[in-house]
Amino acid sequence: MSSPDIAGILDSSKELDRLRKEQEDVLIEINKMHKKLISSGPEVVEKAGDSSLSKLKMLYIQAKELSESEVSISSQLLGQLDALMPSGTQGQHRRRIEGSEQKKKRVKADSEVPRLSPSRRSHLESLASLKGEQVAARITQENSGKDEWFVVKVIHFDKETREFEVLDEDPGEDEESTVQRKYKLPMSHIIPFPKRSDLSNIPDFPSGRHVLAVYPETTALYKATVYQTRKRKIDDYVVQFEDDEEDGSLPKRLVPFHRVVALPDGCRQ
Repeated sequence: MSSPDIAGILDSSKELDRLRKEQEDVLIEINKMHKKLISSGPEVVEKAGDSSLSKLKMLYIQAKELSESEVSISSQLLGQLDALMPSGTQGQHRRRIEGSEQKKKRVKADSEVPRLSPSRRSHLESLASLKGEQVAARITQENSGKDEWFVVKVIHFDKETREFEVLDEDPGEDEESTVQRKYKLPMSHIIPFPKRSDLSNIPDFPSGRHVLAVYPETTALYKATVYQTRKRKIDDYVVQFEDDEEDGSLPKRLVPFHRVVALPDGCRQ
């Protein structure tokens, strides 16, 4: 396991721990508001000028956003761990064991295979449901000097190997061939785009946040910085792409919210 891989896992774990602590603080505040509302009674809450319900609503919104962020970071951490634990390693070790001990070990190991936790099983099902959808995919290998991310279409997800089969529908004008290319990629190389049909689960990146965004009129994703906070969930992001200088400055470009994702740990661009 290389140092960058360990650092990425540690960073994700720290972020997960931070989110959970924030959730605990928000839940404490929510419980305080509940006690206040119970002790005050409906006549006080309905009184003009009382902001208790508004504060409670904001706390619930904050708790929901923290929960969604926890799910996102947990999925990212699972992908990082899967990338470092290739399937088949334990199976190869079992085949070296001989005699009756080999049979005992195989029976024990095989019986453990389907016993996935409910959350793990749910995560794999959600990845399998991406079939036919467009996602962000890193098509370069781990040892390459620079990451290349493109919009691709999911053809299949293999729950056993934890691999995606994807199709690059737009090879680009610079390609020698116009034939659409297929790739087999690990989970850690795939990032689902936000769903336009589910605005409640769309992440909201604040100004100054580094993200990965689809460059206008292309199918390539590049590192960018959010220029200003959006007012509504359906608003486009205003971003500035790195190395996109024009006339001595970085232009501000509009990117649809469903074409912007969190910047992966250790992204090399």
